[in-house]
Amino acid sequence: MKDIAPAKSELESIEIASRDEIASVQLERMRWTLRHAYENVPFYRQKFDGAGVHPDDLKDLADLAKFPFTTKPDLRDNYPFGMFAVPRDQVLRIHASSGTTGKPTVVGYTHKDIENWAHVVARSMRAAGTRPGDVVHISYGYGLFTGGLGAHYGAEKLGCTVVPVSGGMTTRQVTLIEDLGASTIMVTPSYMLSILDEYRAQGLDPRRSPLQVGIFGAEPWTNAMRIEIEQAFDMHAVDIYGLSEVIGPGVANECVETKDGLHIWEDFFYPEIVDPETGAVLPDGEKGELVFTSLAKEAMPIIRYRTRDLTRLLPGTARTMRRMEKITGRSDDMMIIRGVNVFPTQIEEQILRVPALAPHFQIELTREGRMDEMTVHVEATAGHADEAARAAAAADLSERIKQVIGISSRIDVTPPEQVARSQGKAVRIVDNRAKG
Repeated sequence: MKDIAPAKSELESIEIASRDEIASVQLERMRWTLRHAYENVPFYRQKFDGAGVHPDDLKDLADLAKFPFTTKPDLRDNYPFGMFAVPRDQVLRIHASSGTTGKPTVVGYTHKDIENWAHVVARSMRAAGTRPGDVVHISYGYGLFTGGLGAHYGAEKLGCTVVPVSGGMTTRQVTLIEDLGASTIMVTPSYMLSILDEYRAQGLDPRRSPLQVGIFGAEPWTNAMRIEIEQAFDMHAVDIYGLSEVIGPGVANECVETKDGLHIWEDFFYPEIVDPETGAVLPDGEKGELVFTSLAKEAMPIIRYRTRDLTRLLPGTARTMRRMEKITGRSDDMMIIRGVNVFPTQIEEQILRVPALAPHFQIELTREGRMDEMTVHVEATAGHADEAARAAAAADLSERIKQVIGISSRIDVTPPEQVARSQGKAVRIVDNRAKG
């Protein structure tokens, strides 16, 4: 892989500023955000008053802990425009979640918000090794989902040539990557595996593709999957993080020169880690739930938003701004199997250690009597599709899960192409316990 790390001269001064300088910017912007929310969003005025706090109570950054949290149900309860802090006619764009677990969460952006969003995505892409003039192939979904348009505006802001493919039609994805010479691809990691399968199905060597950088997000993925993709394509694979409630993609990104966690763009987003049960703020280095406060959003400021993502905060390396570890799971995606906490990423780690298995899998949860059962549906690779090889791979994976995670599981190793493919976020868990 080529060395594509940006030179220090290419960085913004804030990216390598002192911690004191960063904190000064954060405090000024946080004071503005709290006032803006309190004065213009009835929900926040009521929440602050109910908690006995006022924006003027913020004397230093630690005082943020006095203010109440915001949760996804709060956003749904104020559907559609109740969280907006500007008149609706000043809202330039609206995005929303899919609404699969209730009402969608609607978010709005002013013209300045869109500019800031494009700015942090462009910063993220530069950190990943993308440069002005590069061809950027965007396979994130376009529409109400923030991934496609967020990546699109950021790539244009950086000065790239954008290929807005969106998801699906995997054969065409490969054709366009090859014919248009894409050097960067932005896509979910699970769909990148489908693109890899298509390269091989067409008899093409993925290591000879023009791709140099993959910027992967929208779902948790492991360092084992990073190695799988990097070795398959001879490319850099870096993590991008974001969520629509905070802004969309571009809240944090890995730097290609270190790949040691995602640097949070702390001049726009203030992070905290809290205990998922008590809400108490935890010190840097301790694992817990990630909480964000926006520092510059006009249309929809967000105060102490509980993301449910589990990680920890670490000191900066390639940038001064603090890092967050790769997301290990979500507090609400966590499975409890016979008293053991299990995340899909833990299962993925073990699958990738079995050479006979492909990285396409789905976890099915059932209940027999009072006992929860976990079945892992996973594919054999083309060279291990016979019954004996699949049985051996199933036994191998079952033993690994038992030894590493501590639970017994059923393993269903199917022939190739039998597990449902993702064209967006992978559906990793199918919970049939209520039906059992």
